[in-house]
Amino acid sequence: MKFKTYLDLYQLLEVDNSTKAQRRAFGLSHVLLKNKPLEQLMAWVEENRQKLKRPLLSDVVSSYLYSISLVLIIVGFVVGFFSGVTLLNYNGHAPVNVIYFMAMVIALPLLTMTLTLFSMIKAHQARSVLIHLSPSYWMEKIVALLPRKIQDNLENLKLNPLLANWIVIKRSQSIALFFSLGLLVALLLMVATKDIAFAWSTTLHITPEAFHSFLNTLAFPWRSWFPSAVPSLELIEQSQYFRLGDGLSEEMIGNASKLGEWWKFLAFATLFYAIILRFFMLLLATLGWHMAVKKSLFSLEGATTLLRDMNEPIISTHAQEEEVTHTTSKEGVLQTINTLDASYDVAQGWAMSEEQLHVLNDTMSVITPLVYDVGGTNTLEEDAEIIHKSHGEVLLYVKAWEPPTMDFMDYLEALVKQVDRVIVVPVGTEEQGYKADEKMLQIWIKKLAQTGSNKVWLKRSSGKKTGKETAHAES
Repeated sequence: MKFKTYLDLYQLLEVDNSTKAQRRAFGLSHVLLKNKPLEQLMAWVEENRQKLKRPLLSDVVSSYLYSISLVLIIVGFVVGFFSGVTLLNYNGHAPVNVIYFMAMVIALPLLTMTLTLFSMIKAHQARSVLIHLSPSYWMEKIVALLPRKIQDNLENLKLNPLLANWIVIKRSQSIALFFSLGLLVALLLMVATKDIAFAWSTTLHITPEAFHSFLNTLAFPWRSWFPSAVPSLELIEQSQYFRLGDGLSEEMIGNASKLGEWWKFLAFATLFYAIILRFFMLLLATLGWHMAVKKSLFSLEGATTLLRDMNEPIISTHAQEEEVTHTTSKEGVLQTINTLDASYDVAQGWAMSEEQLHVLNDTMSVITPLVYDVGGTNTLEEDAEIIHKSHGEVLLYVKAWEPPTMDFMDYLEALVKQVDRVIVVPVGTEEQGYKADEKMLQIWIKKLAQTGSNKVWLKRSSGKKTGKETAHAES
């Protein structure tokens, strides 16, 4: 799940002025996504992204986050590298104490990763102490150095606290990973360019045997494959160093060539504890970040309303009431119906788009396998082809506020010759709930009654009456 989609939806909901009918039309045109709200929101963003002004807020914020993260990663690598060089600095008099380097590549990573796990658990809290202790959180404050225009965009962005916390968590893992890479590069470079004598020294009373057992436990991930990267008891005994003044024991000086073998253990310890484990922690943070983005989509103001408009019909006018038919075919008489059947063979709309027809079908609780827009910008040949494709019972939607024209009457006359029945349905505006005004209906009744065809029916607005009735046109 991309963060850009979240930001684009955030911006679209701020400026969106689409009607409920347009949203419902989108939902009907993506019926396979009905039970997948996340996919619905993503598809809606893709279809409406062109409405946003450039540059997109998502581009500005993503560019800012990328730039800051890149700077922090570079800083982390450089600090890690020089920290490694400092820890491994050998002046030829005193050996390099491996305890210090082990603390940096084993103890510190394990501690910080444990704190990170607790931070992930508490990430939903707006004020998490563990997260705010992260260096990346405070280094984020360099936003004050950015151009004023970018600062304004970021200040106006109301970012979900959950996302803000996961940004810090994920970035912290990236910085720590490159810090550890800097340590490893420093170790390999120093070993390759300098003759370093490693030793171990501690004030704690630890015997070589106990220390060997401890190191053997730490080396369990690689000791089976690379046994040479595990210090032997002999090496541990020979490299134990007691600082008595600045002098070295004659035994240690005599075994100086062997003391450099420690670098293998230190390299593998850095690789496993500081890099591989951190990499998996970064993957976990990335997974948590994507889940947070998905969860935050639904928390955006207006997202719930958008989904409801997509998936719920505007109104429902279909009734399961038994109809009583009074059929006549005399001149000046029009048959009307108050309730529609559940399905018809074809739905057509005079000067309407197919999207509008799908919404009207949904509103009327009607199912039709075929939907055509007729009239309007269609040519006579296109309308004739649609008439040829039509059959059975046809539902013909018209705009109630537009009186029937000669073009419409000519089309209706041709359509009636091709099909079994035509139910003309005058509809009002979306604001009126598609209910036609009675005065407008009377105009349509009067005009349609002049056809004198018993195949032409008119759908009236639902009222107390049910069933079919006969309406005489006014003289």
